[in-house]
Amino acid sequence: MKKVSLAILVSLSAVTGAAYAQEGGVTMSTDPAKAADVEQRAQDLQNRQQAMPSAPAMPEKHHKMSPHHHKKADASSS
Repeated sequence: MKKVSLAILVSLSAVTGAAYAQEGGVTMSTDPAKAADVEQRAQDLQNRQQAMPSAPAMPEKHHKMSPHHHKKADASSS
């Protein structure tokens, strides 16, 4: 019974996700103001992406190599 309930829940989640994804689909507009806004956003995004690789990366921290295992005390003393 639990497997059937789980299968139904997963199926409903998938259907809900597919329906939600289709809400914000591609739309077409002939409004010049909207077109200009979209082009400006695309240009801003492209400029940001081009600026990211040239930005200085975070300096990597170099750790001194330390032994991971400590030497055990003489085994005969136990």
